Amino acid sequence: MAMIGNLTAHQRWIMMAVKGGASSLSFLGSSFIVLCYLLFKELRKFSFKLVFYLALSDMLCSFFSIVGDPSKGFFCYAQGYSTHFFCVASFLWTTTIAFTLHRTVVKHKTDVEDLEAMFHLYVWGTSLFLTVIRSIGNDHRHLGGWCLTPTGRTRKAVQFITFYAPLWGAILYNGFTYYQVIRMLNNATRMAVGMSDRAYQSDGRADKKAMNRWGYYPLILIGSWAFGTINGIHDFIEPGHKIFWLSVLDVGTAALMGLSNSIAYGLNSSVRRAIYERLDQVWPESLRRWFPGSLKSRGQFQESELVSLRIEDQH
Repeated sequence: MAMIGNLTAHQRWIMMAVKGGASSLSFLGSSFIVLCYLLFKELRKFSFKLVFYLALSDMLCSFFSIVGDPSKGFFCYAQGYSTHFFCVASFLWTTTIAFTLHRTVVKHKTDVEDLEAMFHLYVWGTSLFLTVIRSIGNDHRHLGGWCLTPTGRTRKAVQFITFYAPLWGAILYNGFTYYQVIRMLNNATRMAVGMSDRAYQSDGRADKKAMNRWGYYPLILIGSWAFGTINGIHDFIEPGHKIFWLSVLDVGTAALMGLSNSIAYGLNSSVRRAIYERLDQVWPESLRRWFPGSLKSRGQFQESELVSLRIEDQH
């Protein structure tokens, strides 16, 4: 068998299968969120619009990971750079969501909708800039089903600068931002309990559910790219010596980022309620007797952890 970086052809095939399967799951998950946004008008609020852009980036990132044909030069470039562009856009959109929560909950600002154009300029402009920088002096090489990143420490350093550095910057920003948001809501909840105000306590319970969800958001990026970062550092230090199990975890967890984002950010109570309400309308009458509560009763969730932001109650 041909050997590249001490990986056999069979091992590379396994990695391709893992990457393809995980990317397909991410494509389906993110496509589902995109479809929900397009079908359900009640979801077309600003905060969920950001989730839509995140899901769209994940969907296209997964799409190019699946359909790219590295056996041909042009498609090798198309796969590599398109995947890089939309993956960068994906984690940048998570920072706009964190910024929106922080500006709304901590700073009590209601002007976030006016910043949508700036968000687009920031995300798409930064993604394009980093992709162009990555392409300078780059020469993607292909082997079988892989469009490999360039060899050489200088080019690998460029990869770190144009992807992993902004990625971990986004992770640190999201973690710090959500920490401030959660601390703010914790303080508000304690004040509500101290005042024994039932209305405030009810809001506090809803906020606590939101806090439990928000606390996991930064972990998605960490879980998706921790193995990739470790693998990249190892490859930089010992080029040509691949660790198979680490490479499998690298491609597998990175490819699942879209699925994780669609579950955490997109599949919230507002989306579930919209789905249950539509299903309740077409649910056969003959089957309702078997489900006394009906699907509609199951859809009576509290407001979404993300869509329930105060900014939407003012429009």
